[in-house]
Amino acid sequence: MLTDRAQRALDTIDGQTLEEMRALRDETERFMQRYKFGMDEVITKLSILREEFSQAHDYNPIEHISSRLKSLDSVIEKMARKGVEPSFEAISQTITDIAGVRVTCSFVSDAYRIYELLVAQRDIRVLQVKDYIAEPKPNGYQSLHVIVEVPVFLSTGAHPVVVEVQIRTIAMDFWASLEHKIYYKYDRQVPQELLDGLTDAARTASELDTRMERLHREVHGDPRANARLRRTSIA
Repeated sequence: MLTDRAQRALDTIDGQTLEEMRALRDETERFMQRYKFGMDEVITKLSILREEFSQAHDYNPIEHISSRLKSLDSVIEKMARKGVEPSFEAISQTITDIAGVRVTCSFVSDAYRIYELLVAQRDIRVLQVKDYIAEPKPNGYQSLHVIVEVPVFLSTGAHPVVVEVQIRTIAMDFWASLEHKIYYKYDRQVPQELLDGLTDAARTASELDTRMERLHREVHGDPRANARLRRTSIA
């Protein structure tokens, strides 16, 4: 139900403008829906890998898969922050994290293994890789960020959709979750002593990852080398 004020404002709009508004609303919904479908495609690929590992292998590197689709308000805020032209084409070319999938693994080597298995699939196109595990951010943040393009097949044909995939260990994910909560609580104006504590905690989490993986290898062995990815950008 519209408020009286909203209804009066709506009554002042001529028919052509109203139709244009409805058309824009419908196009916006279709635009965001494609990102949801692209996200679902990536989730399906990862879920298949997870189930296959559970049934056919002794060890499953995927602990958890989660996802999130940015709200329209968040997309608009990022457009304003980055100075993006208000067009669907500009948004799709500039904002790469509208659809996001996160994969949580037990060990660092698992993160690289999942990356290799995902990008080896023929319909996945890698646009960019940022290896914050090999080169953590100054605050200690660690994660493997992969921007991929996946085709979504609709009644109007195939549509390439960009999805951000973050792959990290349980320790990295715990640290990132805590950092997010702290920044939210302090509205991004975090006291320096807390920032120092977060950086120190990130170092501790990294050491824990290394120790736990070493123990895992001693028990189970590790036939694979834990190769490090170089940060790359593919046009």
